[in-house]
Amino acid sequence: MNAAWLRPRWLFSRRVAKALLWTVLIVASAVAANIAGIYLVGGVAGWERWLAAAAGYFLVWRLGLYGATAYGWVWMRRRLLAREDQNGADRQARRRLVRSEIAGVVALVALEASLLIQAG
Repeated sequence: MNAAWLRPRWLFSRRVAKALLWTVLIVASAVAANIAGIYLVGGVAGWERWLAAAAGYFLVWRLGLYGATAYGWVWMRRRLLAREDQNGADRQARRRLVRSEIAGVVALVALEASLLIQAG
């Protein structure tokens, strides 16, 4: 029996290692920020009160982040479609792009809805 299928090459690529490293760094930064916040306000209850008080600022931050992401997406989409048109774009490429746009919007709406439900 050949065990080559157990070790896919993509799993051990430099790109995957880099993405994993960035993910670990971001999660570690989030954990460190929470630990520092809990320490600075004197406990978990104080940290939760501070987070609730700053929720409006975090909403403004997220909206700005979504706006910057949408601007970048429109810029990237224009370039991608121009490149696809030069290479003889097929309809499936456009469909994949639309599907990814819909998935992104649905994910953001689900995230914000869960935050609204949690806050309410």
